[in-house]
Amino acid sequence: MTLSIRLRKQLPYAILLIVLAVIAIVWLAPLLYIISTSLKPESETITWPLRWIPQHFSLENYSVVLFSNAKAPLLRWVWNSFFTASTHTLLVLFVSSLAAYAYARMEFPGRDVIFAVLMATMMVPGVINFVPAYLIVDKLGWVDTYLALILPGLGGVFGVFLLRQFFKGIPKDLEDAARIDGAGSFRIWWKIMLPLSMPALVTLGVFTFMGHWNDFLWPLIVTNSAEMRTLPPGLTMFQSQYISFYGKLTAGAVISAVPVLLVFLFAQRYFVKGIALSGLKG
Repeated sequence: MTLSIRLRKQLPYAILLIVLAVIAIVWLAPLLYIISTSLKPESETITWPLRWIPQHFSLENYSVVLFSNAKAPLLRWVWNSFFTASTHTLLVLFVSSLAAYAYARMEFPGRDVIFAVLMATMMVPGVINFVPAYLIVDKLGWVDTYLALILPGLGGVFGVFLLRQFFKGIPKDLEDAARIDGAGSFRIWWKIMLPLSMPALVTLGVFTFMGHWNDFLWPLIVTNSAEMRTLPPGLTMFQSQYISFYGKLTAGAVISAVPVLLVFLFAQRYFVKGIALSGLKG
C-alpha cells in the first residue's frame, strides 16, 4: 500500500521528466545535425538517406572556411561581428543607463508622458525604421562602414525600460548621502547606480550582444563589400541560386555560435538575477 502511494506521488514528476526530455531532444536534434554535417565531406552532405553520424569524419570544411576561401573571409566576418557587437553593446549600456537614470530619479516637466510615449514605440516593428535609417546613413556617407553597423539603434527602448525598473528599486538614501557629501548627478550615476546595477547591466549587455551578433537584415542592407560583412549575411555566400555548400555553411554556423555561447555561459549567473530584480519576472 505504501509503495503504491509512493508510485502515485512520483508519477507526475516522472511524466514531467519524460516531457522535458522529449522537448530537450527536439530542441537539440537540429543542433546536433548541424554539427554532424559540418564534420562530413561535402559529398556526404547531399547523399540520401541522410546520416546523423558521418562515415568519414573530416575537418576540411572548417579549414576551408577559416583559411582557404579568399572570396568568403570568415575570420574577417568574425572580427567584424565581434567588434561591431561589442562596441554597440558598450554604447547601448552607456546611453540607456543615462536615460534610465533620468527617468527613474530626475524630476522634469512631462517626464511620465515622454516615458509613456517612449514605451509605446516598442509596439512599432523595427523593420519599419530601416528605410529612414538607411536614408540617414546614406546621407552621412556611412554605407559600407563600421559606423553604419554600430551607431543605429543605440537608443533602444527596452534597455531604458529594463534599467529604469532596476534603478527605481535602489534606495534613495544612498543618493541622499552622496549629495550631502557633495556628489552631483553624474557622479552618483557613475559611482553608485552603475555598480549596484551590475546584474541588470549584464542582462541588457547579453541581450544586446546576441541580438547584434545574430542580426542579418540590417548588415546586409548597409554593407556592399565582402570585407565589411558580418557573420550572418556573410554565411549566405556559401549558397547560390543553384547549389549550396552545406558542409561549409554548417561549419560557419558552428563557429558563429561559439562566441555567443561563451558570452551567455559567462554571464548566466547575472542574467537570471538581472531579470528577476528588474521586475520582468512573474
